[in-house]
Amino acid sequence: MEEKTNVTRLLDQKKIPYQSHTYGGTSAISGTEVAAILGQNPEQVFKTLVTVAKSGQHYVFVIPVAKELDLKKAAKAVGEKSVEMLKAKELLPLTGYVHGGCSPIGMKKFFKTTIHQSVLNCQTFCFSAGKIGYQVEMEPSWLSKIIPYQTADVTVD
Repeated sequence: MEEKTNVTRLLDQKKIPYQSHTYGGTSAISGTEVAAILGQNPEQVFKTLVTVAKSGQHYVFVIPVAKELDLKKAAKAVGEKSVEMLKAKELLPLTGYVHGGCSPIGMKKFFKTTIHQSVLNCQTFCFSAGKIGYQVEMEPSWLSKIIPYQTADVTVD
């Protein structure tokens, strides 16, 4: 990857090993399409979702691209009565990222982050590098060196 993103700059700054992947296109496509383009197992390619709770707090959930966030499980994981998906138009002002290019690393402000527990079974996993068409792949243990996170079962069965 010639072009650096905020995510790759932060990873470089912390000397965290990662592999960059790029794919063509400037518009958001589904995560399963991204996995196919990159030749990756969809269970190892994760998407970043931002939610808002009734309390007004925002939470980030990182789940496998082929899965759907279970809002009840998600709320329970973060100790809230309920959470709902953030409206797309609110994503950029809140996080600094656009839909399809949202990463758990490098948001304008840190939000409590929960990663689906299946990440613990992955030697490496991929997620957005903060820009559409850019992904980073790394060992899950390295991610905790840049952002704190918890793991939980937060997807629809």
